[in-house]
Amino acid sequence: MGRIAVTGSVAFDTIMVFPGRFGDHILPDKTHLINVSFLVNRLERRRGGAAANIAYTLALLGERPLLCAAVGSDFAEYGAALSRAGVDTSSALGCDDLPSASGFITTDEEDNQITAFFPGAMARAADIDLRATEGVEHVVVAPDAPDAMSAHIAQAQEMGARLVFAPAHQIPAIPDETLRAGLEAAWLVAGNDYEFELVRNRTGIDVAAQARRCMVAVTRGSRGSELWVDGAVIPVPVVSPRQLVDPTGAGDAYIAGLLAGLRRGLEPGAAGRMGALAATYVLEQHGPQGHHFSRAAFAARFAECFGAVITAP
Repeated sequence: MGRIAVTGSVAFDTIMVFPGRFGDHILPDKTHLINVSFLVNRLERRRGGAAANIAYTLALLGERPLLCAAVGSDFAEYGAALSRAGVDTSSALGCDDLPSASGFITTDEEDNQITAFFPGAMARAADIDLRATEGVEHVVVAPDAPDAMSAHIAQAQEMGARLVFAPAHQIPAIPDETLRAGLEAAWLVAGNDYEFELVRNRTGIDVAAQARRCMVAVTRGSRGSELWVDGAVIPVPVVSPRQLVDPTGAGDAYIAGLLAGLRRGLEPGAAGRMGALAATYVLEQHGPQGHHFSRAAFAARFAECFGAVITAP
C-alpha cells in the first residue's frame, strides 16, 4: 500500500473558552457595526493545524503519514513530538525566518467557534512539490495557503494519487477555480454540513451532485455523519464521549479515521465509524492532539461501541 501525503497547516492554537453563548451577545440587526468582547475563563496554547492534526491521528491508527507542510522556526519541539507519534516530518518545509502559523480560537458553551488565523510560514507552502515524494497513494489537501492548495491539487492529479479534499475554513479564501478543481479531482470530499453549504453557495454544487463524482463525507456534529457512496447515503452514528472537553480538531480526527479505515479495506460504513470514534477521542481531551490511544485499545472500544470487530491497526 502506498503512503499518505498530508498537506495543510501546522499551527499553534491558542484556545479560549467562553462560558456562555455567542448568540446572546450578537445583535442580528447590528452586525454591520459589530463590536463584541468575550471574557473567557480558560486559555491554553496547543499544537494544532489541520495537516498536523490529521497526520497525528493517522499515525495513532498505524499509518506512517508524510507531513508535507511549511513550518517555522518554532517547530523543533513540535516536530519531535510528531515524529515520536509516528509522523514522517522529513518532507516538511522549514522556514527559519518565520514562526509557524497561529490560530486563535474562542469556543462557547454550545461548541460554536470564532477563529482568527495568522499564516506565518504557511504562506510559503506552495514551495512544497509533492512530486518529489515517492510511493504516495493518497494526498490530503487540507486548509492551507490558497496557492499551495491549488498547486497540491494539480500535483496529486499529475501523480495519479487519490485526492482527499477537505478545504474546511479556507473555502471563503480560495479562488473559485481552486475550489472547483478540488471538487472535480477528488476521490473523497470531506467537511461539515455548514462547509458544504458554503460550497453550494459558491459553486452551485450540492452534496448530491458532488456524490455523483466521488465519495462524500458530511459531518453534522452531535447528529453524527453520513457517507454518500455509489448512490447510497450511509448514516454514521456518533460515539458518546465519556466527557465532553473540547471540540477543536474533532473533524480532522474524523477524516483520519475514515481514511485509515478505507485504506484498510473496510466498507464505508465501518470506516465512517472509525472516523466517529477517532473524533470522540479528541472531544474527550484538551486540544486537537491531546488524545492518545493504542491500536489495540481503539479496536476494543470500537467493538464496545458498535458491536463489531475491526482488526487492530
